[in-house]
Amino acid sequence: MPRNSFSRFEKLIGNDKLEDLKKKCVLVLGCGGVGGYVVEALVRSGIGSIIIVDHDVVDESNINRQIIALTSTVGLNKVDVLEDRIHLIQPDCQVIKISSFITDENINLLFSSKIDFFVDACDTILTKKMVILECLKRKIPFITCCGTGNKFDPSKLEITDIRKTINDPLARILRKYVNDCKIKQKIYVCSSREIPQKTHDRVPGSTAFVPSSAGLLIASFIIREFLK
Repeated sequence: MPRNSFSRFEKLIGNDKLEDLKKKCVLVLGCGGVGGYVVEALVRSGIGSIIIVDHDVVDESNINRQIIALTSTVGLNKVDVLEDRIHLIQPDCQVIKISSFITDENINLLFSSKIDFFVDACDTILTKKMVILECLKRKIPFITCCGTGNKFDPSKLEITDIRKTINDPLARILRKYVNDCKIKQKIYVCSSREIPQKTHDRVPGSTAFVPSSAGLLIASFIIREFLK
């Protein structure tokens, strides 16, 4: 990758830190509205290796909020579309794709490579619970994205400990789980303090700007952690 691709970022962090970022590997579980933007920002920040995990295909209903969702990508595997996008941005980035639905039977698939940071941007509560336990057990730094559906104000997003979340139904479930498991460590999450809007529909509504803002916020957090 030509050095000038990161020259504006290098002005802020210096060449040594940029070289450090090229040695990092981040796993992103869930490549939708949040996860796609996490990957986008990490790749544009020089992260050298990305593991992308998603079993789904691009749906037309994804177009309003997912960076990989275009009329031309509907019906294609999300990890394949995202891999192509990564290499259009940073040809030298190493990409590992896992196109499986993660359960307790195959969760070890996620840990077959050395991971420097784990991003949980999936929608499945059971999987999110497993990720918390596995990352703690393996001492892998991680962050979990909570609910961005039925939210309208990206300025209400924050990164905080799960115990400090409010107005987030998904975070409430995870908070109870963490307390029930008597987990003492800080569990970083991206959560919104905004009260969810009622839509009278089981499928949540979503905007172009809340999931994307959550993804960029998470990517910023990871980069800042790496630069410490």
